[in-house]
Amino acid sequence: MLDFVKKIKVHERQYSIFNINKLEEQGLATINGLPFSIKILVENLLRRLDGKVVQEADLLQTARWQKTYDQPVEIPLHPARVLMQDFTGVPAVVDLAAMRDAVRALGQDPARINPLIPVDLVIDHSLQVDYFGVKDAEECNLAKEYQRNRERYLLLKWAQQNFDNLRVVPPNSGICHQVNLEYLAQVVVKTEINGQWHAFPDSLVGTDSHTTMINGLGVMGWGVGGIEAEAVMLGQPYYMSLPEVVGVRMINKPREGINATDLALWITTMLRKHGVVEKFVEFFGPGMQHLALTDRATIANMAPEYGATMGFFPVDDKTIDYLKLTNRTESAELVEIYCKEQGLFNQTSELQYTEVLEIDLSEIESSLAGPSRPQDRINLSDLKESVTKSFNVNMNVADTEISHGSIVIAALTSCTNTSNPLVMLSAGLLAQKAVEKGLRVPAHVKTSLAPGSRVVPDYLRQAGLLSYLETLGFQVVGFGCAVCIGNSGPLHPEIEKAIIDNDLTVCSVLSGNRNFEARIHQSIKGNYLASPPLVVALALAGRINIDLTTEPLGFDPQGKPVFLADIWPCDHEIRILNEKCIKKDFFYQQYRQIFEGDQLWQELSVSPKTTFAWDPESTYIKLPPYFEDFQIKLKKSSELKNARALVLLGDSVTTDHISPAGAIPENYPAGQYLINKEVAPSDFNSYGSRRGNHEVMMRGTFGNIRIKNRLCTKEGGFTRIFPEGREMFIFDAAEHYQTQQTSLLVLAGREYGTGSSRDWAAKGTNLLGVRAVLACSYERIHRSNLVGMGVLPLLFKEKQSWENLGLDGSETYSIDGIEQISPRKLLPVTALCSNGNKISFEVRVGLNTNIEVEYIKNSGILPYVLRKMFKEK
Repeated sequence: MLDFVKKIKVHERQYSIFNINKLEEQGLATINGLPFSIKILVENLLRRLDGKVVQEADLLQTARWQKTYDQPVEIPLHPARVLMQDFTGVPAVVDLAAMRDAVRALGQDPARINPLIPVDLVIDHSLQVDYFGVKDAEECNLAKEYQRNRERYLLLKWAQQNFDNLRVVPPNSGICHQVNLEYLAQVVVKTEINGQWHAFPDSLVGTDSHTTMINGLGVMGWGVGGIEAEAVMLGQPYYMSLPEVVGVRMINKPREGINATDLALWITTMLRKHGVVEKFVEFFGPGMQHLALTDRATIANMAPEYGATMGFFPVDDKTIDYLKLTNRTESAELVEIYCKEQGLFNQTSELQYTEVLEIDLSEIESSLAGPSRPQDRINLSDLKESVTKSFNVNMNVADTEISHGSIVIAALTSCTNTSNPLVMLSAGLLAQKAVEKGLRVPAHVKTSLAPGSRVVPDYLRQAGLLSYLETLGFQVVGFGCAVCIGNSGPLHPEIEKAIIDNDLTVCSVLSGNRNFEARIHQSIKGNYLASPPLVVALALAGRINIDLTTEPLGFDPQGKPVFLADIWPCDHEIRILNEKCIKKDFFYQQYRQIFEGDQLWQELSVSPKTTFAWDPESTYIKLPPYFEDFQIKLKKSSELKNARALVLLGDSVTTDHISPAGAIPENYPAGQYLINKEVAPSDFNSYGSRRGNHEVMMRGTFGNIRIKNRLCTKEGGFTRIFPEGREMFIFDAAEHYQTQQTSLLVLAGREYGTGSSRDWAAKGTNLLGVRAVLACSYERIHRSNLVGMGVLPLLFKEKQSWENLGLDGSETYSIDGIEQISPRKLLPVTALCSNGNKISFEVRVGLNTNIEVEYIKNSGILPYVLRKMFKEK
């Protein structure tokens, strides 16, 4: 190994690095032509080569990367750190606390359960927009946030004080991905070991699908299941298959008025259509030079929407400049020297890719996406026609009152776009021009500004634009995800009543990345993603059924029509403000005490005990059942016989459908559970905020009010039990089957589990008694989460589905060979119909690696890790 160590010098300090180019010098592999992302994998394996976990074969197979593989090639990756947000972080901390209890019950030291690599948890998902359009909206929402989430925050503060290597960024500090981009990420990590400094590429896994945003900074990272992240925290490698790498060559430059959101939506549609699931995407080409680093981050952020594991932009001069702007000058100098030494600094020559696609940036048009999928891009000129086609209602109504097509929520929100000063300044300029022409937002539109960084109001105020946004109702409501993850808060009661009484098709428009059914608000049927300036423009119009290229947004005080073209800012004035108003000191002031929190955080008092003090009366935090009756010795897997289908689903079922994050309906099982616990409906909070309570979450699984289960006639969280044929809530049906000791399956179509990296979509599935899912295809993270919870993902053979096999979900299912599963193995399935007929077919095991087989045999990652720890001791 010493043969591969090289010294580099930065500011009189020597760093040891593992030089991947020596693999080529020694004739072991051709490194120079590899994609940048594969080079980072090679360095990770070379540095961690120990002959045990990382073997020479792992290193050489990666260094000799092939464009395609007939069979998956598994490698063990050791990320440098883990990033979490609180919706996924709370259940992760709950699991670790439960593991400490299990270790203590086995007579061992519970402190053994402790993160072994750096973990940052940013509390950003709990902000709800209760107050808006008023000056003190931020303070009022924050007070309500602490009131609702005190129990969760006590758990997180206990974790901050009792786990090594865990830092918590308190509430109202920003969104984790933007905090990561502006502060946490170093691009090249430096660490001191036994008096010797070492340097290596920054890398991470995150418990949020948009962890990929950091790829815009040249950092390798992506979202994983919360359970996988916990295993990484506990020192386990992240096992992955060597990916295909799709190169995307960018040529030319965007036209006047085209911004990063337009680019991201265009690329999302293009790549989703092409198919890049479980692949790396790497951007290159001369067009990249016309993109600011924050433009790149916007595109990288949307990788889950186009289906890729990550969308990677290699390090170049713009990376170095951004690090300097954000007060990481020392890191910038190390990054430049290190990356040039390792061949990780962007070059003009084309590397080797699985395939190469081309994007002509000059062809991209102003766009939106909707009404329920990010990849459903709409040219701005086609918006009105698209809306008319999407909803089977009469949209030709007056725009002076709430009606079909009315916009009732307009939100400047999310990490995707509020990370980008160019689009935020554009929104501010548009607001200024609108106010100066006398335009105002109609009263029925709920407006909000929830930046991902506390720096955003600083530069908007410096540019003199914040006051204009406030005049239009876009006051800062807090710093967090807010509307983008469904925390939009209530609509005005009269508006809500009008929507329900008249069954109105109303819409939201947001500068976010997700617009799935019922995600933003349960009464809103259409949700549209748009750039920040378009959000403001559509808020002014007050309706979605408008052609912004030909129809006026409104009228000035003299009755003269005002069109979008009249107030749309030009690129030149945006660039001038960007150069003048984005100051290095803003980043310094906002991040210098980022971990300390405000007075509300500092006043939280927690126990210093090694194990968590569970409160049996808590409706937020409960000891989960995963380690009940845990035994070190592994039990043999049982075959799956005479199972029933719990739900029968179509294509593109999202994790929002499987495990909703928004409001908890009073008449659904989760709501009834809380009422029985004497929680008033006004205090339900959201599913996302109660992820530390398995009783709530399992009752909410498949509980989206828009989910379409083909086993029953009505929409929502209902199913039909067999052989009786009665309809009931899915949770009640699962309990019924469990009393009969009947195993359960889920049958689904293509793209099962698309969307957020929501571990509860798998945890809830497991707790309902589902042992396997049969689908045509899976989204990457949800498949991994199912495996992590011991639920077996199975794939129908190509061109087969439950529909064309003639299944209707009333059958009993038996699957042979589960005791001897292996990656990609075919298993025979027999479906016995009620009339005695049999339908026989084969499914493929949806496991990619041998370690995933071990996870299934152990009923999940965490039991596997616990057994491995005791075996090693």
